Amino acid sequence: MSNSYSVRNPRTGKVDYWITPPTPEQLNIQCSRLREAQIDWQHKGLEWRIEVLQAWKQALLSQKDDLIQALVADTGRWSVSVMEFDSLIFSRDRWCRLAPELLSVEEEKVTAIPFINMKNECVPYSLVGVISPWNFPLLLSAIDTIPALLAGCAVVVKPSEFTPRFIQPLSEAIASVPQLQHILAYFEGTGDTGAALIECVDLVCFTGSVATGQKVAEAAARHFIPAFLELGGKDPAIVLDSADLDLATSAILWGSVVNAGQSCLSIERIYVAETIIEPFVEQLVEKTHHLNLCYPSPADGEIGPIITEPQAEIIKDHLQDAVQKGAVVCCGGGVEELDGGLWCRPTVLTHVNHLMKVMTQETFGPIMPVMPFSTLEEAVELANDTIYGLSAAVFAGSEAEALAVASRLDVGAVSINDAGLTALVHEAEKNSFKFSGLGGSRMGPAALKRFMRKKAFLIKTEPVRDPWWFR
Repeated sequence: MSNSYSVRNPRTGKVDYWITPPTPEQLNIQCSRLREAQIDWQHKGLEWRIEVLQAWKQALLSQKDDLIQALVADTGRWSVSVMEFDSLIFSRDRWCRLAPELLSVEEEKVTAIPFINMKNECVPYSLVGVISPWNFPLLLSAIDTIPALLAGCAVVVKPSEFTPRFIQPLSEAIASVPQLQHILAYFEGTGDTGAALIECVDLVCFTGSVATGQKVAEAAARHFIPAFLELGGKDPAIVLDSADLDLATSAILWGSVVNAGQSCLSIERIYVAETIIEPFVEQLVEKTHHLNLCYPSPADGEIGPIITEPQAEIIKDHLQDAVQKGAVVCCGGGVEELDGGLWCRPTVLTHVNHLMKVMTQETFGPIMPVMPFSTLEEAVELANDTIYGLSAAVFAGSEAEALAVASRLDVGAVSINDAGLTALVHEAEKNSFKFSGLGGSRMGPAALKRFMRKKAFLIKTEPVRDPWWFR
């Protein structure tokens, strides 16, 4: 066990699980096997791949209870774990439904030259590497995996070392489908495992922090492979004076504290027209008081524990910095320990500004800092005053009014009169702006097509001399 890695339970604070990362040699051998099996996986065609994923769905459903229990042990919360499993099944169904149209064979077309036609063929990357985070362990390990498999790729996944318990029941579901176990593998491992993985694959998908994402991008560039990065966020919400306050406060509350705020699409900054800020804060605080911790049982309440100790320290630091610089705590207010677990009750802050970490750095906790603005220009300027550009929300009395503001925000997606819609609506393509990511859209048709390269066939249709040949 000398090379084992201990795993903390987020509800008890105790180490109760260990993982043993593969050696680089073991990882390389398994990746070589996946790459060999991918050839058959690709050539048997899309219809066959869909049948295999249908068999996997049945295997997942048979492992549902074990998977959810493992997720609860990994994250300390129940309802979001159930949602993760259901979202995985929905995602599989959705991609299997869309793939035949998105991957249909293109017909031969004419070109600008009368005797030259063209035809395209999509060629999948042989082996895709997925490095996934701890906040939604199951769902975010599969969000890139499923479309890559349908595209014809083999996939190797390295989830976070903070939340590895779900890997065993998931791997059992994979092993029960013989056609799948040869082209999909999950590995327990640490950051070193992820770094070694990049050396073995043809394309890498990473979800996580900006700092680690930059390292992944640099390693991918050295190996001359594509990197699709979904990184941090500091999502703003803008509430205009014409907005429906009841709707806005309910949406923002959910968007800020679902999964205890441990989501890249969490609302982390709230800008409210100064004419309505008092009733807005009053309503937000009143609704916040109705939320409870998932304690003493994971099935209780709505707010789970802070999953990792390092994240709890960041939340503590941001709150302490804000209070020291003049912020007022309207409810909640700190990280507390209960039976060894670390918890943070939903916290509303006022009198905040952009000199505070809580308004400029990713907090990743159930913290709702509220700041007034006097003009639309000020609201847009404040919302764009960040290195991040993942998503945002705008609330106004009319769709046109909200869209006029949303069009000025430097982000990849904007929820109009709602919050966090990218977690639920996957049809719309979007790119991450600034330091929030790199590469093709994880949503919409592009999410599948990014795992394929286009090959062009330029076909001469008449036996004539080209006018540009030497005479």
